[in-house]
Amino acid sequence: MNKFIFILLIITSTAFSVSANGVYQSNDQFLEQAFNAEIPKAEVLWLTAEDKAAISAIMNRKFNKLRIRYWQQDVATVWILDEIGKEKPITIGVHIEDNKIVNLKVLAFRESRGDEVRHQFFTKQFIDAELNEENQLTQHIDGITGATLSVRALKKVARLALWLNNRKHPEQ
Repeated sequence: MNKFIFILLIITSTAFSVSANGVYQSNDQFLEQAFNAEIPKAEVLWLTAEDKAAISAIMNRKFNKLRIRYWQQDVATVWILDEIGKEKPITIGVHIEDNKIVNLKVLAFRESRGDEVRHQFFTKQFIDAELNEENQLTQHIDGITGATLSVRALKKVARLALWLNNRKHPEQ
């Protein structure tokens, strides 16, 4: 009987440790937090061929979307974007004010590993990040062992959101 309980414990603990996916915050909750409860109407940024080429360079893959949705209130924008970690999309919310990241949060994680990127100890590194002339982040983001592809996905999305914000508000 003790062997049976021991084997059952090993199987259940393994099953729980392999599955790292989950929804951590809804899009609406992130928007409410960014805009202090009053969510503005979603807007659409239509992309030109030049935009798609620049986005493809940032994302290091072909980008075919015609438009991207975002939310804006005064100088604040929020971009909710998906990027593939290893095999599945990670949904990331990016709140930007004055061309700097105010908050970056993993809203949904669908991979089997690498979900450490959802924790504040990691995402707080993005606060106050901007883009330089080469479309790179102005601050170094430390990686996480075992979550390399998830870290890359968050860095790409941060760069993309800042680029889109700059594209939308070139005067800032």
